[in-house]
Amino acid sequence: MKIYIFADLEGISGVSSSAFVTADGAKYGLGCKFITRDVNICAKACLEAGADEVIVRDGHGAGNSILWENLIPGIRLVQGHTPGERFSGIEEADAVILLGYHAMAGTPRALMEHTFSSKSIQNMWVNGELAGEFAIDTIIAGEHGLPVIMTSGCDKLCQEARAFSPDVVTCQVKISTGQQGAIMLSPDASEKLLREKTFEAIAAFKEGRIKPMTLEKEAVLRIEYMERCEPALGLVAPRTVELTGPTLEEAFFRRF
Repeated sequence: MKIYIFADLEGISGVSSSAFVTADGAKYGLGCKFITRDVNICAKACLEAGADEVIVRDGHGAGNSILWENLIPGIRLVQGHTPGERFSGIEEADAVILLGYHAMAGTPRALMEHTFSSKSIQNMWVNGELAGEFAIDTIIAGEHGLPVIMTSGCDKLCQEARAFSPDVVTCQVKISTGQQGAIMLSPDASEKLLREKTFEAIAAFKEGRIKPMTLEKEAVLRIEYMERCEPALGLVAPRTVELTGPTLEEAFFRRF
């Protein structure tokens, strides 16, 4: 059994503001340390629960936040850009964990809420339904035949995840107090919770209680930008493009 962990930074334990997640942020070094810590905790629990290997995708920004030299044995790390592939190496995996995720753009009082870009994207829809990164990545994983069995992040992200995928195991490591603040668990409490929820997710996967999620028809991805778009592929309104494809992943990469 191989588990694929896609790790973002905003929802990681100990991260409470943009200072932790931007390369020029005053606390970015700590953010890199904290994401590596959560990855190690989750991956170790996966291995203890029976996984033979854990594939980790460094999914924040340019994909260079995880400290490779500090990873535990048994992890294969994917870093940097993977053009045309949201989950590089996913074909070798059996299930997916979305670690350190955040709520979709516009979620009230949610920590660093956004959908792929806080600077340029206002909203995204998949087949007419408003969608955040959790939903989009869950569908893309499902297109590869894999279920998303667990996610971690703030309370608003966990609520969003359960609304979209009721069977997914959620790990709430903090409570958002606003766009730039959170009430967080202590390091030992977050470690304990991450381990418990990882074991719970692996058990649910082994028992077949979490299934891959896919679309029933071709994917239509609508993206509303914050600024007026130049004439471009799929332009349907001054700030909106609409892209279609046989899969959501293909539609997604037509624009990105």
